[in-house]
Amino acid sequence: MKALWAIACLLVTPAWADEPLSGWAVFQTDKSYEELVTDTKAAVKDNGLIVVTQAGPTKAAAARGITIPGNLVIGAFNNDYAVRVLETSTAAMIEAPIRFYVTENNDGTATLSYKTPSFVFAPYVYEGGKTLTDIASELDTKFQDVAETAVK
Repeated sequence: MKALWAIACLLVTPAWADEPLSGWAVFQTDKSYEELVTDTKAAVKDNGLIVVTQAGPTKAAAARGITIPGNLVIGAFNNDYAVRVLETSTAAMIEAPIRFYVTENNDGTATLSYKTPSFVFAPYVYEGGKTLTDIASELDTKFQDVAETAVK
């Protein structure tokens, strides 16, 4: 019985692999990885946010002689949002900065994705209430604008 379940899961998994994860926004592009990284950082700034963090394994792997596709997480936020979120929920600030994820595809193009701020802050609404929900909605719009600017 377990073997049949495992086989059924393997057969279904590829169909799920093409679907975005719940709470994620995904933008396929024709841009190269390097171009999309540059454009995402510029779009963050152009839309009133700040690149707070950057992390990815690609360069460190290359330094070890390992080649992997481009992969970078870009954390974006600003102090205005930080102060406003803290006024509603101290615990919610663990989620800041909210991250964009740039990944290189096998065909040389790149994808920009992120968890929507509403999804990220949803677990804290019990504490932050409607005010936190409103901030997350503002950030949803801001992150959508960043993504649309970056992928143009």
